[in-house]
Amino acid sequence: MTIASCYRGVPWASAVFYASDGFDLYFLSSFKSRHGQYIALNPRVSAAIQEDYRDWREIRGIQLEGRAERMRSAKQKTQFWEIYLGKFPFVKKFFEPGPLQAKLSSKLRGIGLYRIVPAAIWYLDNRKGFGHREKFDIVEPQAKVAKRSRIRQSNASNWRPRQ
Repeated sequence: MTIASCYRGVPWASAVFYASDGFDLYFLSSFKSRHGQYIALNPRVSAAIQEDYRDWREIRGIQLEGRAERMRSAKQKTQFWEIYLGKFPFVKKFFEPGPLQAKLSSKLRGIGLYRIVPAAIWYLDNRKGFGHREKFDIVEPQAKVAKRSRIRQSNASNWRPRQ
């Protein structure tokens, strides 16, 4: 997956390994990475997921816009690892006692666990015609919307209306 972040008009795109649960997408990255720093300042992101096609008429993929959230609580981190290790089971080896675990433990101190919550998704399918896209708006349960409204009100200077 390629995620795009932006801060003060300067965009940045980064390829990351991801796992999904429903529409939510999970990835990990260094706080010091450019996209990690941008996300800390502006959580609005976009992402694209597609394979590498040789024939443009076969291209299919997903484009989305949403917000990236740091997974901070113990419950969120447990949820993250269950989903991520479900897709990448080989990563479990890094958590087994031994020298790899010691290295990983020190590296994880500078790593953030993130979830992208999409607001809208576009499905691209060139088999139906060049540039054929279908848009899907994501409707969240009312409890999540109400919680986010409180967050937006308390951090109003960080949020802008969708255009």
